[in-house]
Amino acid sequence: MSNQLKFGIVGAGRIAQAYAEAFEGLEAARVVAVSDVNHEAAQALAERLHCRAYSSHTAMAQELSLDAVVVCTPPVTHRDICLELFERGIHVLCEKPLSLNSANASLMIETARRYGVTLMMASKFRYAEDVIRARSLVASGTIGEVVLLDNAFTSRVDMGSRWNSVPEISGGGVLIDNGTHSVDLMRYFLGALSEVHVVEGRRSQGLDVEETVRLCVRNDEGVLGNIDLSWSIDKQLSGFLNIYGTEGIISVGWKESRYRLTSGRDWIVFGGGYDKVQSFRSQINNFAEVILGTGEPLTTPEDAMASVQVIEAAYAGLCNCRWTKVEPSPAAVIAGRTVEFVTEADTIA
Repeated sequence: MSNQLKFGIVGAGRIAQAYAEAFEGLEAARVVAVSDVNHEAAQALAERLHCRAYSSHTAMAQELSLDAVVVCTPPVTHRDICLELFERGIHVLCEKPLSLNSANASLMIETARRYGVTLMMASKFRYAEDVIRARSLVASGTIGEVVLLDNAFTSRVDMGSRWNSVPEISGGGVLIDNGTHSVDLMRYFLGALSEVHVVEGRRSQGLDVEETVRLCVRNDEGVLGNIDLSWSIDKQLSGFLNIYGTEGIISVGWKESRYRLTSGRDWIVFGGGYDKVQSFRSQINNFAEVILGTGEPLTTPEDAMASVQVIEAAYAGLCNCRWTKVEPSPAAVIAGRTVEFVTEADTIA
């Protein structure tokens, strides 16, 4: 279709495979090119998507008239790739984490604004239908006032040969990797997070980064969120998010989502669980709507910045095992609004 947005994909690794499946069958957008420094990997993915392959995102952007690009490369590369694409007037959906630090994230957001293009951080769980339904249940007061959220992303994975465990490339370990999803989920339900507390577990794989952590967050109203992250254990839970309220509980699961009121005995099923392809497709569609001016972003630049900000504070707190403030300084401007970012953390005894 001639009115489809023309997308490129930068990076042909694991996450790019998920995007390839999501793009298949989409009406709003199609992939016209894939680039990767490993040309064989780019060629393999391009063959699947029936598009062109490049060994350089620069060459791809120079030769083709692209509307948008999905950046699926390691975090250390995000800033430079995105800045180059912005200068060419190309919209960017960037995989999480947006950047290794808030200074780079601020530069990326401000540069996108200056060139008049859209920058969105990929946050697939915000687009999961069951997560959206759970948020609606919370907003309607179905389970009363929220008291506590529990989230767990734990799975036994050998990380010895993966870039995610190389701090110079990834920025850290499981905390910045899976933790970025967790922090964004917490913010989706709790709003701004004011404090974090992190404890590290045993490093059973002998990595140079954290493999297992327990993260506790708190918003200004005192609502707590508990997060378990691990590459070394599999808790084998049926769900990844439980929301406890004064009048009930909501459980968002991998295969089924349900809620139960304290006044009743039965669970009420409201969803069929996490559908990865659906989440990715909804995310791409939302991104396309923002580009076309027909919709608002479900993940805003402020959300993306806050995810970097909270993870920074979490790493600062990891050194002392105390509650750490997410400090609102210095200030930067996003789309004409003043938004504050963290540069250092104060500890609370």
